[in-house]
Parts: sequence; structure tokens; C-alpha cells
Amino acid sequence: MEPLDLKQFEWKIKVRPLTIEDFDALVEMEELCFPGMPAWGREHIESQLAIFPEGQLCVEIEGRLAASSSSLILDFDPSLEWHNWKAVADDGFIRNHNPQGDTLYGIEIMVHPEFRGMKLSRRLYDARKELCRQKNLGQMIIAGRIPGYHQHADALSAREYIEKVVEKALYDQVLTAQLANGFSVQGLIPNYLPSDTESCGYATYLEWANLDYVRGAKRRFHHTVEQIRICVVQYQMRSVKSFDEFAQQCEFFLDTASDYKCDFILFPELFTTQLLSCVEPTRPGQAARRLAEFTPQYLDFFTEMAVKYNVNVIGGSQFVVERDTLYNISYLFGRDGTIGKQYKIHITPSERKWWGVSSGERVEVFDTDCGRIAIQICYDIEFPELARIAAQKGAQIVFVPFNTDTRHGYLRVRHCAQARCIENHLYVAISGCTGNLPFVENADIHYAQSGIFTPADVEFARDAVAAECNPNVETVIIHDLDFEQLRRHREGGSVQNWNDRRRELYRVLYHEDGNSIEI
Repeated sequence: MEPLDLKQFEWKIKVRPLTIEDFDALVEMEELCFPGMPAWGREHIESQLAIFPEGQLCVEIEGRLAASSSSLILDFDPSLEWHNWKAVADDGFIRNHNPQGDTLYGIEIMVHPEFRGMKLSRRLYDARKELCRQKNLGQMIIAGRIPGYHQHADALSAREYIEKVVEKALYDQVLTAQLANGFSVQGLIPNYLPSDTESCGYATYLEWANLDYVRGAKRRFHHTVEQIRICVVQYQMRSVKSFDEFAQQCEFFLDTASDYKCDFILFPELFTTQLLSCVEPTRPGQAARRLAEFTPQYLDFFTEMAVKYNVNVIGGSQFVVERDTLYNISYLFGRDGTIGKQYKIHITPSERKWWGVSSGERVEVFDTDCGRIAIQICYDIEFPELARIAAQKGAQIVFVPFNTDTRHGYLRVRHCAQARCIENHLYVAISGCTGNLPFVENADIHYAQSGIFTPADVEFARDAVAAECNPNVETVIIHDLDFEQLRRHREGGSVQNWNDRRRELYRVLYHEDGNSIEI
């Protein structure tokens, strides 16, 4: 069997500037999103793109327009007619755009009905927030529809309806999403769009404050904190009846990570072996290859989930058969729809004995929207040379999906992960399985205490543990890691392990793409 072509499973999703070529698809989407309301004319889009092209954005999925947003910059004035859409947005032409202003005003945001539930509005709001930071704008202001209000207008005033949505007693498809994206309600606007019968003409006046804003400066000031948020899953193995049941359990954790706006989620090594509980029992070597038959479903599922929940997924690891050889592979499912993979390089004696797994040959480092990362599967973290190679290639964090049966095995993974942090001035996150899988040989018992580790120095936690789970319970940990803090530590930490290596006495030599490379 040839290696699977990962391009067949990838989703082509990107946030990009809107162009005039998108006009027909834009109008079609607007008519679906706002039936009965006037759609953009071509002259509106041409004017927006000519005056402020950076503020007109869209999300494209597999070549289709899936969402869009429009905006302009104004100078904040409390006396401005914020309640008057035609005045503030120049009836959609944005000829009042002020490049020297301090406020980004969002004219419109919409998501095609076929792509709702995929958190595309979050991607657009994040892009707008980044635009605010780049242009050093003090805030973003939007007027938001409340399309669920018409269902409650007989019993509630607009103010009461909004209060209940803020309190989460009611759900509104627009306002709930805006609140989840960091906006706060500043007021209620009557007669904002009289043609918006779903909102009964009302809109909310919402604001997002840019905490990086520097008054009087007209360039971006970098924040002193560059954080990424990671979620580590400690996963309980249990019998399942189908792939769909396995997928349902995984989606719970993905949804949780997304709710907490995580950048990465890490699952354990070979947590997919629970799928062996829903196939006919057989010898371990044959069972591993039977498990590999689930790989296309596994790839389809996690690719969709990474995009849907807007989180980069390290999908544990999975058995894969390539050219009749069995490998243990960890996949990185990017929230941009891309897929990368890391073969397990060091195979444990039990993997070789029971399953017949073969080893990979290359240390991969992946570029993501949150920096460069590496994946080392379980046993691989116990070999310091691999982390050296990853660090040389620019990895800032190493993700370690592991699967151990005893506390001794777990401690080997943990202690070596902490050592790699110290040696290479990087972060390491480890994720393991707990629980039992009766009658699944070499995957029947599990021991784990998953965690996130840091270098050992004064600016980090005193025990070099950023966060950790309780042993052997199904749970998650969510933690922010600061890459700027890591950079400062590399440059001026109490010890300089990377710089102080005695390369005249020893060095790491590895072979890649026909070349010999020394570290």
C-alpha cells in the first residue's frame, strides 16, 4: 500500500483580502444570510476596496466564499451618530474612512449558512483584532443584529432580551458569538436597520478594547507577552462500538479546547487502539494492521475538526501501513486545513515484538500560526539527540503523545521531557492515556499523568511544571505559554545549556536529504 496522499484529506481554508472577483459569491451569500434586506451593489464593494482594502476580508474554503467582513477606520467621537448605519458607514461606500483615526468600525460580518458552526466569525474577528494591533487602533466598534429577538418580542423588550443573552439564559446566533469574541455591550440602538425584521430593527452597540494601544503613536507596539494557549488531554481508554462513538468522545475535548480559545490540543499516543474493541479479536500484529484501516476516517475526522473548532490538533498517533510496512505516525492537523506528519523514530521492544512497528527516519519541525513546533512520540523524547535537532530547526515547543502501561514507563517519559526543556530552552507538553482496554493485547492497561513543562529558571514555575493532571483520571489541562519569556530565557537565563555545549569535545551529527548536518 502506497503512503496516503495527505493532500486528499486537507481542507484548503484561508483568511484573505476580499477582491472584486468575489462580488457575485458575496451577493449570493448576503441574500442567504439576510433575506429580504438590500444586498451590496457592485459600486459599494468597488468603493470599499479602493478606499480601505485591508479592512475587507473573507474566509475561503475549498475555493468557495464561506464568510466575509467589512470595516473602516474612524476617529472616535462620542457625539458621532453611531446609531445611524448610513451615516457611520457612508451607506456602505466608506468615503468617510480616516486612515489617521483610532477606531475600527465593523460594517458587516456574515457566514454562509452551509459553513455555520465552524467558528468562521472568530477567524474574522481575530483578523480584525490583529488589524487593530498593527495600526495601533484603540478599539473596535460594531453594531450587531439580534436576529433571535423577533421570537421573544411579544414577551421581552429589546433590553430584556439582550440582558438574557448576556446572562446566557437565551442564545442569539449573532450576539452570543460577539460576546464570545471579547465584545462588551455598550448600548442598544433602535431603528438601526428598519428592514431587519428578525431584529425588529434593533441592534446592539458593542466594543472591543485593544490592550496594546499606545495613545499618540501611529505604529504597532509589540506586547511584552507572546502567549499561546494549549490544551492537553488525559484520555480514558474505554470500549467503543464504532468509529462514530470514538469520534464523539474526541469531539467533546475539541469543543472544550475551542471554548477556551486554545491554539493547540494534544491527544495521546495510540489512543486510537480503543477502536480495536469494536473489531473482531485477532493476533496483535494483525490487529495493528486492522487498526490502520481506520486511518482514512481518522484523517477525515480530525481535519474537519481542526477547521471547525479553529484549533491546531496533534492527533495523538495512529498505526499506518505504507508499502506493506507498519508505522506509528503522529499527525498535525492545522486549523488552516493542512496536515503534517511525524513518524515515530525509536520503536520500543514491545512495539516491535507485539505489533511489528518499523521506525521513521526524520525529525520534522512544523511552521504553524503560533510558531515552530515539533512532535516526538513517547519513546523518542527519551533520546536527547532528537530534541537537539528539533531545537536547531527552531522548535519552541515539543508535543509528546505517549502511551505507557506502568508508572515506571510514565516516569521515563516525564523525566526525559523535563530534561529536554533544560537542555534546549523550550517547552514540552506530554499527553497520555489512562483506563483499561480488556482483551486488547499490549494496550490493556495504562498509566498517565499528563503535563506541561518549562525550563528550570527563576522566571518559570518553581518546579518547572507549568501545569499537570492528577494521575489516572480523564481530564484536561489548559495553560498559556509565553514565547517572549522563553526568548528572554534563551538569551539571558541563569545557565546557557545550549550555548555552553563543548562542541570541540562532542556534537550531534544527523543525516537528512542526503546531507550530513552537525549541531
